Amino acid sequence: MSTAPREEPYAVVLLIEQALTAADAAQVRGLHQELDDDPTIEVQYHVLLPMADAAAAVEASLGVIGGADLIAPPITPSPDEIERLRGEYREQAERDLATTREALVAAGAIIGSVSIVTEPPVDALIAKVKEVDGRESIILTRPHLVAEFFHVDWTSRARRKLGVPVLHLLEHEQS
Repeated sequence: MSTAPREEPYAVVLLIEQALTAADAAQVRGLHQELDDDPTIEVQYHVLLPMADAAAAVEASLGVIGGADLIAPPITPSPDEIERLRGEYREQAERDLATTREALVAAGAIIGSVSIVTEPPVDALIAKVKEVDGRESIILTRPHLVAEFFHVDWTSRARRKLGVPVLHLLEHEQS
């Protein structure tokens, strides 16, 4: 029995905002089910997860207290505090990537790479699509109204800059 030689991998680049659930992974895999039936095609997933920026998070949380600036001078976080937060964010991102990898593999996916990104998410997506000769990209964001408002921009910016299909999915709610 002869088998046809495999083509280059069909690379799909995922830009995610948080760990994928089993349902999210199944949804992503379902998009490529017809390709799985072709023995000459291997679908590989490359996952990008932007790491929260500690300095921006501290700044945003201080902004919530904004009115306090009128009463007392603003509190500036120390470099040590920002560094501690960066470490916490990196650990969380590593856990989220491990969970995502497990969910995708359990759904039958072949993982090409997983990466934490610190540069602007769309720039990282564009670079990865070029690096792996991506055939398509998928952006998964939280189903929160405010997050949706801000992250639709990821999809529109990626569509303008990439020459591959860009699909925007909403991650499932955690039960």
